[in-house]
Amino acid sequence: MNYEIVQLEEKIVVGLTARTKNSDTEMPMIIGGLWNRFYQDGVYFKIADKVNEKALGIYSDYELDEHGEYSVTVACEVRQASNIPDATITRIIPAGKYAKFIVHGHVQKAVSDFWNEFWQMDLNRSYQYDFEEYQNSDMENAEIHIYISLK
Repeated sequence: MNYEIVQLEEKIVVGLTARTKNSDTEMPMIIGGLWNRFYQDGVYFKIADKVNEKALGIYSDYELDEHGEYSVTVACEVRQASNIPDATITRIIPAGKYAKFIVHGHVQKAVSDFWNEFWQMDLNRSYQYDFEEYQNSDMENAEIHIYISLK
């Protein structure tokens, strides 16, 4: 898998969060449920002061590594987190070094295929913040930038 090493600035995000782990049979429903609430319940549209229209799927607060529990957050980047909608949280994606991957295709299949292939790689991960940045809203022909935090 091709990637580039990038240095990112800090990002302030507002969104919905839950805890899960990859081995939990409920994991797809937990993550899917966050996305459904984010869009179908109008949370996305209630978030003020967005930097852009992109949605983020964020993985953080790792218990250990990809085998333990982690937090998943569905969010938007904001200029400042003031007057946030009910039931949402604010997170700071720290500045730092990330491996940046770009995937294309049907949203769910492209992301699932990416993670299945990625877990076979040997990157020097920090397990701080990893995130998917959805560049468009085309479910069939999505472009997704995926950032993996590095040591």
